[in-house]
Amino acid sequence: MADQEFPDQDLTDETQDQPDDGRGEDPVPKADDQTEGKNQEVTEEGRETETPRVEDTQKEAVVAEGETTAEDPTEPINEDDTHEDEPVQHKTKGPEHLAPAPSPVQAHQGMETEKTAEPEPDVDPTAQTPRSKVNLEATATVKFVLMPSGQVVTQACVLGQTLEQLKQHFSTELKMPVNLILLMFDGKTMTDSMTLADLGVGPNGTIQLELQSADPVNTPIKAYRPRQEYHMPDVITVRVQAEDSTYKDVVVEIERTTRKKPFLGGYRHKKTSVEYHHASAQTMQKPRAPSGVERNCRDTQTVEQHHRPQQTTNDMATQMTAIGVFISNMEDKLVRPKKYTTADEYHAMILTQVIILQKYYRRWLAKRYVAKLKEDKRKRLEFERLEEIRKKKEKADRIKKEFERRMNPKNKEDFDLLYHALEKWRLEELERINTTLSGAERKAALCMLLDQETQLIAAIGRHKIEADGENKDMRIQDFLDKAAAPKRWKGFDGKATEMDTPFTIRAKELRDIYNSINMKYLTQDERLDVLLTLKHTVKEHDCKLTQEIIELIDREADLLMRGVKESNLDGLRKRISTLFLQYIKTPTFNPEAAKLLKVPQDPSVLRKNIYFCPSCNSYLPSTDFAISSNSRSVGKCRRCEKIDNDARIRQDYSHYRYMLKQLRKAEEHYGDGSKIAFLLQEHDLRYLVDKVWGGQSILSAWDDLFDLTMVRWNKHEEWSPWNCILLTKDEAASHDKLVNLEEGYGKVFMQKVQQKHVLARNYFSRLPGMAEHVRERANERDTRSGPSIQGQAVSVQ
Repeated sequence: MADQEFPDQDLTDETQDQPDDGRGEDPVPKADDQTEGKNQEVTEEGRETETPRVEDTQKEAVVAEGETTAEDPTEPINEDDTHEDEPVQHKTKGPEHLAPAPSPVQAHQGMETEKTAEPEPDVDPTAQTPRSKVNLEATATVKFVLMPSGQVVTQACVLGQTLEQLKQHFSTELKMPVNLILLMFDGKTMTDSMTLADLGVGPNGTIQLELQSADPVNTPIKAYRPRQEYHMPDVITVRVQAEDSTYKDVVVEIERTTRKKPFLGGYRHKKTSVEYHHASAQTMQKPRAPSGVERNCRDTQTVEQHHRPQQTTNDMATQMTAIGVFISNMEDKLVRPKKYTTADEYHAMILTQVIILQKYYRRWLAKRYVAKLKEDKRKRLEFERLEEIRKKKEKADRIKKEFERRMNPKNKEDFDLLYHALEKWRLEELERINTTLSGAERKAALCMLLDQETQLIAAIGRHKIEADGENKDMRIQDFLDKAAAPKRWKGFDGKATEMDTPFTIRAKELRDIYNSINMKYLTQDERLDVLLTLKHTVKEHDCKLTQEIIELIDREADLLMRGVKESNLDGLRKRISTLFLQYIKTPTFNPEAAKLLKVPQDPSVLRKNIYFCPSCNSYLPSTDFAISSNSRSVGKCRRCEKIDNDARIRQDYSHYRYMLKQLRKAEEHYGDGSKIAFLLQEHDLRYLVDKVWGGQSILSAWDDLFDLTMVRWNKHEEWSPWNCILLTKDEAASHDKLVNLEEGYGKVFMQKVQQKHVLARNYFSRLPGMAEHVRERANERDTRSGPSIQGQAVSVQ
């Protein structure tokens, strides 16, 4: 078996139930239908396929084993070599050889994986192969293209299968009548009696057929859903050949064990580097039956004895007074015995001292704990005081900033705030007039209210004109700075490198000249010098624009020489500035400006993404339209929507825009591919906050929108309208620290949140962009669990 290689497999299903007989042969049962020529196996369709004989396989294994034994090119291996150097290849054959051949409908359960190992032969569809010479039981790969979706379904079919049988199979899979299914090959319709061999495909070949519906309007072809993966049954029947050439059926129970088989070593082939492992039991050993006899360990029946001497090691001598011996006692001490202390009294004294030490130690611990509590309380109070001061300061700054925005509006958000405040004031005044006045007094008050509203709108319009002028100058200056900016990039060392090109140098010169001609309080000589520089610059190109600029420059120089006041030259200077700005924005004179123009210079690019606004009857690019997630058409442009909002609705979306920005920034930090937060617009978030959550925190009922934020309900799933919760910023920080939601909240509260999620799902799941994303996520979950097919993804219906 040295030259045969088998794929690695976990022998935990079929091969585990076949015990090792100790003869070194693979426990492969011999089938009943194995003949001397070829084995015949009956498939699900009632057809027979040819399989090689087991006897031939065993003969080849014996020959290969003989060659290996003669040369003995093997070397023993241990467990460390196998697991660290090379992958392990199991050489055990299981009952998978007795499994029936895959049917044509089981195309996605490993058929294509086996065929990719060897190149597919080219098939000539026009060639005619005689049916008598073609093996009709051989298999071929058939690719069915479902029209008009273009989904490709690959299946393995036998060459003798007719198109009528294929239609019946797809009629069952697609749930549609057989007479409405059309199979086309090379753009032509084939008869039902034709087989795959008649179409010119050979054994192991590939052919592509188109599957269409005869009535595509009323009965279109639906998306194809593959069958689930094959699961091994718990009990199988194996036919075994006995010694007397008789066959018997043996019922084998599949035992799926979770234990890992031990590695008992083996050998590695020196030439092919193929590893062969020693045999090991594949089934669990039967437990030994208890004998019922009480047994004791030897150690529990003996006692270990220890002998320790107590005699001192040093011998001492004492001399006493005797006859003829005098010993002085001047330095002797008289020792009197004290009260005798018993063992109980000694242990009681020790216990008393220990209790005293414990009391003082516990007192020290208590004092330290109390001091720590006092310090924590002081820090907590200080933190709460600072937080209160910070919140008051933030609120005061916000009110001050909002007041500054109302007094000096500069951008679109500021004017939306003004119109929203005007509408709020008008509604309050209207409610007061309707509740307090009636008759002629009410009409007079309404007229006065209309006059006041008109005056306020006119004042807002004057502020808007001033802001437009300032913003226009800022936009022009920003355009000139961007055109004159040098090219910048980062090097390998992290330092920024700047480089000026001829185009940026040209843009910088034009910017300096433009700023010079717009400077005020210049003397007559300085103004003439600037005009002369401008004239020499524009004379480089001869066109109608430059001629008009030169004519205006000569006119202003002549008027300056005549002593005309500067106040009378403002109109002329504005014309010169406007024409020179047009000169700067022309790519012919300033090539760097071509990248910054809103209108592209290429007419082919200009025709793309252009939509019609029915309100202002203008054709505008797609960037001028604000499309919400629930819109099915383009609708009005941004300018028309702004005019309509200022005239009727007067809604301020600035805070919802800020809340949506914070939500998207928080979703980016998770880094899990969240997309739904980027599909929502300000209108959608306003509906979610005001209509679904009531514009207040679900925990504390705090209704200040500046303190509220939208966070995930389950932080392990992506944010969506049905996986969110509206809380204050402090509550959101505490909510993110929760590990288990059931432990942090009660059942009643969780049911309330789930009810909000159901309302949000019913509204947002019908939106076009949201529904498409939900469908894609559902398809991903389906494709993870089930088999995969080639072609487009199967949509969820």
